[in-house]
Amino acid sequence: MNTINTRVAICLAAVVALLSGCSNVRESAPGEARSVAVNEAKDDMRAVSEQTLAALYQREPSARKAVEDAAGYAVFSNFGMKILVAGGGKGEGLAVNRKTREQIYMRMAEIQAGLGFGVKKFRLVWIFQTEDAFQKFVNSGYEFGGQATLAAQMRGQGAALAGAASVSPGVWVYQLTDEGLAAELTLKGTKYYRDKELNAAHP
Repeated sequence: MNTINTRVAICLAAVVALLSGCSNVRESAPGEARSVAVNEAKDDMRAVSEQTLAALYQREPSARKAVEDAAGYAVFSNFGMKILVAGGGKGEGLAVNRKTREQIYMRMAEIQAGLGFGVKKFRLVWIFQTEDAFQKFVNSGYEFGGQATLAAQMRGQGAALAGAASVSPGVWVYQLTDEGLAAELTLKGTKYYRDKELNAAHP
């Protein structure tokens, strides 16, 4: 009888331990899953950034020197990336300080319904020729109003930044679509800002 009671007690203890373990897994899983999702999002953004730069260099070889000589650059895409937080996000990007190698994760969002880029799929490469311009972008963000159409300069007008459009002093943007480099950038109702979630989480 004692033996049977002992076995029952052991079995009950095992069941309690198992249920307790399952409970702990359920409680910790969301946080762990979030951490995995964050790291995957960062990896995706780095990969898309590298792929976008490679595609840009193939289409416009002079862009490589523009990036190398810049104080910083940022790459954005509205496809091929994970958007972790539900909302009005249109895409995500990665800004890189060329001097310090710091990587800053960014987001891009519509600020007015019905507005946005004139193409469904696109990638952007921002070039910041000065440290001040780069810091202003990553710390204060950037916002386009309801309508902004910028023409990309042709090679004869400036070989160093051929194919890019001047956004503001010291700031240039290349836009890549499925057809190649866009000759004209139509920027509407869009803002750029830091991704607090990704920047708060370490790799």
